[in-house]
This record gives sequence, structure tokens and C-alpha cells, in this order.
Amino acid sequence: MSASHATSCTPPSSTLRRAWMAVLARTPRAELEAALNHALQRMPRPAYDWLRPPEIGLAMVRGRVGGSGDPFNLGEATVTRATLRLRATEGAEAAVGVACHLGRDRRRAELAALADALLQTPEHHAVLHRELIEPFAAQQAAQRAARRQDAAATRVEFFTMVRGD
Repeated sequence: MSASHATSCTPPSSTLRRAWMAVLARTPRAELEAALNHALQRMPRPAYDWLRPPEIGLAMVRGRVGGSGDPFNLGEATVTRATLRLRATEGAEAAVGVACHLGRDRRRAELAALADALLQTPEHHAVLHRELIEPFAAQQAAQRAARRQDAAATRVEFFTMVRGD
């Protein structure tokens, strides 16, 4: 993300927000809490109100035969979600932070929702993007690449030989 976007007063695009929310949803709680606490050391602790406190529920997981066939219900997965609103300061709108992730960790949902709300504020965006999103996104990309490489090592190439003419 460019620095000019971070200092402007325009809200982030839905594509950018979706990308950082995906990173936050995949980040383990201990790492997210440590990084967020470190980033917030240099700024006042944000006050917020719950719109939807962290709650645990189930979501239906859908699958497709062959990845492109008809969808079917595969089963249910446990999810935790939360929504909060930063308390508005003079001359600023209150940002709403949302989080949803697999599992039953309420604190992780709280931290991710807080990070999402703070990333929407121009005064916190650049620091949090640099200290939270970029390192976690790089770490997750490296993990995906390692998994792809491990899977590629077990790949078997099949071919058919034709006998005679």
C-alpha cells in the first residue's frame, strides 16, 4: 500500500481491506497480540464499544466435486466473530472493525477486530500496516510456498505409451 493512501482521508478500498482481514484471520493469537501491543506502545490505547462482542458459532462448509462441480454441504466448522466501533474523536468518524476466523478464540477475534478498525484510521494505518500486515502476509506467503514445494516433491507424472503403429 502506498504512503499516500495512508495519509489521505479516504477510506481504504474494499480489496485492500479484504486482503488485510484475510491476513488477520490467519494470524495466530499470540503473534497478533504481541505485534499489536508493540505497535500500540507509541500511541494512546484506543477506546472502543462492542457492536457484537466475540461470539462462537458454526458455519456450513461447502465443497464442490472436482473443484468445479455442483456444490454440496461438506460439514460445519466452528467460527468466532466480533464487531467493534472505535470511540469517535473530535472531527473524526468512528471506524468499525470486524473479525471472523475459524476456531473458538474470543480474544483473537477481539484483537483482529481492533486491528481492522485501527487500520481504517489514517493516523494509525501506515504504522499498523508496516508492523502487522506486511510481516504476517510475508510469513503466510512463505508458509504457502513451503507447502506447495512439499506437495510438488511427491508429484507423480503419468504418461501413456502407444504400442506399434
